[in-house]
Amino acid sequence: MVLMERWKGRVALVTGASVGIGAAIARALVQQGMRVVGCARNVDKIEKLAAECQSAGLSGTLIPYKCDLSNEEEILSMFSAIKTLHKGVDVCINNAGLSHSEPLLSGRTEGWRNMIDVNVLALSICTREAYRSMKERNVDDGHIININCIAGHRVTPSADEHFYSATKYAVTALTEGVRQELREANTHIRATCISPGIVETEFAFRHHNSDPEKAASVYESMKCLKAEDIASAVTFVLSAPPHVQIGDIQMRPVEQVS
Repeated sequence: MVLMERWKGRVALVTGASVGIGAAIARALVQQGMRVVGCARNVDKIEKLAAECQSAGLSGTLIPYKCDLSNEEEILSMFSAIKTLHKGVDVCINNAGLSHSEPLLSGRTEGWRNMIDVNVLALSICTREAYRSMKERNVDDGHIININCIAGHRVTPSADEHFYSATKYAVTALTEGVRQELREANTHIRATCISPGIVETEFAFRHHNSDPEKAASVYESMKCLKAEDIASAVTFVLSAPPHVQIGDIQMRPVEQVS
């Protein structure tokens, strides 16, 4: 991909990089020669992925970083470390997200709060700090990519997902808001969200953590998207010509109903 050449040696932050979509994105960007800071609460899997990337001879590097995204101090500390060690962030991929089965009429506040902290606030804090990093280094071609969800565009008739869906509607609004603010600031930094339907990862098993059979049935019901499909969408977005603003990519399995 010729237009990915300009990202060689530059720094990308990928949140939630230990498994699933985040791990696939981190690997794809390392393959393109980027220096990728992959963060998660548990870095063991990122360390293993970093070793795999190295032994595969990929041209970039994966740098594991332990960070609890529900804690603002840890996020700020991470950005400070990236500044010290790697100068700053050129691409910010807000991938981390979670869902709890907490209906609107009977859900627990702690579950709602956790979804807001990670899906909405952490994404917003990382976006703000990435922009600050770009601005202080006069980086005018940076990119902020939010891994959203098809649930950020329509509400499914499933009480377990209603609050999660509300947080993803927030991501849709935040991405467009950031695009407008970046434009008002006379930058050429771009903002994009990628909204997948059902992707075969650990997500359903975490969402239905008390009912693994229900989780498995989600993925057995159709040929789902793979994490690599979303990683391909990320490289597609990053390789768009500098004058092209891709606002949102909605992608579903062909067999998915809604």
